Amino acid sequence: MARVLLIEDDLAVGEGLQLGLRRQDHSVSVATSGERGLDQFRAEVPDIVVLDLMLPGIDGFTVCRQIRAGGDTSIIMLTARGEDIDVVAGLEAGADDYVVKPVQARVLDARIRAVLRRASAERAERELHGALSIDRAALVVAKHGERIALAPTELRLLLELTRSPGRVLNRQQLLESVWEHNYLGDSRLVDACVQRLRVKIEDDPANPVYVQTMRGFGYRFGPLPAG
Repeated sequence: MARVLLIEDDLAVGEGLQLGLRRQDHSVSVATSGERGLDQFRAEVPDIVVLDLMLPGIDGFTVCRQIRAGGDTSIIMLTARGEDIDVVAGLEAGADDYVVKPVQARVLDARIRAVLRRASAERAERELHGALSIDRAALVVAKHGERIALAPTELRLLLELTRSPGRVLNRQQLLESVWEHNYLGDSRLVDACVQRLRVKIEDDPANPVYVQTMRGFGYRFGPLPAG
């Protein structure tokens, strides 16, 4: 069962889909305008939003962009027109999928379940470390939902440190795993890369939370233990 927010200004369509989706064991609330939809979205925090493109006041594209800016809630666009330009614009605004009206509730239910399955699989591939997320499959690092541009070596260093949070890795180990060097003379490569990485992922690089220095030993990922 999913918590569904249906934003649809046609009351007959909205009530019909609401009834049909409830029969499929979903919890469904309905908003009849973009403004109300955004208010209900913030209050209810649904699993998925089914969003009509053609809304009075704030249109569906704007609603989609605002929802997407605040997080990764799944969105399915409803459109009465199958025109490619609407579909492309909706997807570019952040929608995960679309269906063309009129649509039967059982068809919409299947699309909802498929989108949520994909979203669940994608989230499972992401590691969360506080505000920092790491997708090893896609090689994407983000903080507070904003993607961070890392150089290849910086990314490899971060991936290596986060394989075992809390484990201390000395410079020699990092040289061998990240740079594939086996001589200690290049340990300054590690220190310089750590500094660059901290600038990009730490709130305060001078007081790092993620990449911690263990003096006399090396580096580790994660906060130092209390005390």
